[in-house]
Amino acid sequence: MEFVTVLTSEAEVQKTLCDAIVEVANKSTADRGLFSIGLSGGSVAKFVSRGLKERKDIDWAKWHIFFCDERHVPFESEDSTYAFIKRELLDHVPINSSNVYVIDPTVSVEAAAEDYTAKIRKLYPNDLPSFDLLLLGIGPDGHTCSLFPGHPGLKEDTKIVIPITDSPKPPPNRITLTIPALNNAVNVFVTVTGAGKAAAVKGCLKPDPGNDPLPAGLVKPTNGKLLWILDEGAADLIKSNL
Repeated sequence: MEFVTVLTSEAEVQKTLCDAIVEVANKSTADRGLFSIGLSGGSVAKFVSRGLKERKDIDWAKWHIFFCDERHVPFESEDSTYAFIKRELLDHVPINSSNVYVIDPTVSVEAAAEDYTAKIRKLYPNDLPSFDLLLLGIGPDGHTCSLFPGHPGLKEDTKIVIPITDSPKPPPNRITLTIPALNNAVNVFVTVTGAGKAAAVKGCLKPDPGNDPLPAGLVKPTNGKLLWILDEGAADLIKSNL
């Protein structure tokens, strides 16, 4: 199921996103005693950190936090998504550090991808993982996670995590979840703000006939829910079709 909601401001986007996260989290913890979530960097990380830090309706002890992709850099680097999330959110909430699954930046990017697969397998030992919720953003080129247009990693159909060594956006080395892993999630929220990404949003949600699908447009959960949360700028080229 695919849903699109368009909001008037970044403040509304942040509140809507965080309210929806907490709703899924509390349902998951009530149903099965835990909640698994995959985070992304950029504006999504900022919205989540600002919007969840002071919430009183979250059972942090039951959260398991993964990363949909991560730059293969030391945790001291400004490019580390984990470092940002730790500083802006995790250091301020009562979460068990063993429930935060981070990459190993001390090994090769190929080994880091294998290591992260093994970490996911601790919670999901069989087949594809079925994360309760994955939080994605997109770039102006339509990339999501570290899956970029035209990259052969878009066609990966057996692995759940792959290394990227040639990202067109620095730093070049990263690890990322694959399209099959993304599409096996129970819920996927794609949050996009700004008119600079309007063409990418249109390319994903209302693509022109004959064009190759953008990476974010390949995210279509097989048996789950897909929610796009947009501000008016990001939705500018599709508003007439909603």
